[in-house]
Amino acid sequence: MINAEVIKTGNENNVNLIRRFTKKVQGSGVLSRVRSIRYSARKLSPYVKQKKTLKVLRRREEVAELIKLGKMSEYTKGGRK
Repeated sequence: MINAEVIKTGNENNVNLIRRFTKKVQGSGVLSRVRSIRYSARKLSPYVKQKKTLKVLRRREEVAELIKLGKMSEYTKGGRK
């Protein structure tokens, strides 16, 4: 990442210094990059994907077994749509 740095010159007041810093930050593109990746999630590793898939498959088998035994109705309220 690029650091934005400004140094106060001679008679420059604080407002102008802040304005110059803001312009430099906008020009460097640091904020736009940070905001673009703010809510992005990392890709899952193959191992984690495999574990999740196996967990889902196991749960499906359990539900199918419970339905066969009559301990669970086929359509439950509040399921995924």
